[in-house]
Amino acid sequence: SRKHVKASKGKAGALLVNSGNANCATRTGDKVALECCKAAAKLLRFPVHHVLLASTGVIGMELDARLITSRLAELQAGLGHDFSRVARAIMTTDTVPKEAFGEVPLRRGTVRLAGMTKGSGMIQPRMATTLGFVFTDASIPVAPLQAMLKRANTKSYSSISVDGDTSTNDTLIVMANGASGVRPDPAEMSLFEEGLTILLCNLAKSIARDGEGARKLITIEVSGAPTDDAARQIARSIANSLLVKTAVAGSDPNWGRVLCAAGNAGIAFDPAKVAITLQAVPVCRAGLAAPFDEADLKLKLHAPDCLIQFAIGGPAKGKAIFWTCDLTEGYIEINGSYRT
Repeated sequence: SRKHVKASKGKAGALLVNSGNANCATRTGDKVALECCKAAAKLLRFPVHHVLLASTGVIGMELDARLITSRLAELQAGLGHDFSRVARAIMTTDTVPKEAFGEVPLRRGTVRLAGMTKGSGMIQPRMATTLGFVFTDASIPVAPLQAMLKRANTKSYSSISVDGDTSTNDTLIVMANGASGVRPDPAEMSLFEEGLTILLCNLAKSIARDGEGARKLITIEVSGAPTDDAARQIARSIANSLLVKTAVAGSDPNWGRVLCAAGNAGIAFDPAKVAITLQAVPVCRAGLAAPFDEADLKLKLHAPDCLIQFAIGGPAKGKAIFWTCDLTEGYIEINGSYRT
């Protein structure tokens, strides 16, 4: 897909996605990928480099291209508008299909966005950490759309984690077909980017909520860091802490685990200036325990949504929002037999 996007200068007409086999770390991976692209391009009468690919599933297993190419004519004949069927078809260990939709009103008219994604395990922000596809009928040139995607990804897909493991097959694609005939004015580009960011955040959160074996979505808000990137690094460290994730699973208001995880992030801060809040209940102030009703907070932590706020006092303004999930025995059950 990278080669094709470069060759086409950002143009694409088809997206071919398969689930069940990652077509990665194999002897024939490139050959299979190109064979599938050529077969799809021939059917659709596109240049080969206008076909993009994405694969998800088991790593290291040879993929027989005929499993895909022999079905392409049938798939082409069945092309339609049922977005949900595609969202369901790309699932692996996901328990639900993941979709999001949005509209952005502009001076010349309203443009629409539709997105789908998959992901439940092997989720750790490095770029996209999953498969994500967003489509818009806005008319936007490649260069500004690419820049928007990069910034929006930082706030969404690159701000989630389930287990700290990064997929080999990270893919996030935005395609704009211009069907609305509406091109944002230069002053409206920020409005479209805001709509794109909201959509991507909704998709990303749906992945964290559906983490393998998860029962709770955890939102982590960090403020007072030297920079936004530093705040994100602290939030990532909290999100990837097994101790934090299991404490949330057990509804245990053990804020010390949050402080330790933040300290492991590699970002210097004064713990004596730290305030930690769980479910809007202050549990740590100036780096020390704050009085709270443990039974009441434990009850609040039973909720399906958990909010952890980590604030560093001082003049710095760096902030970030990050999403993860709790860690339960279900994660082990799923991954202990993933290949079988």
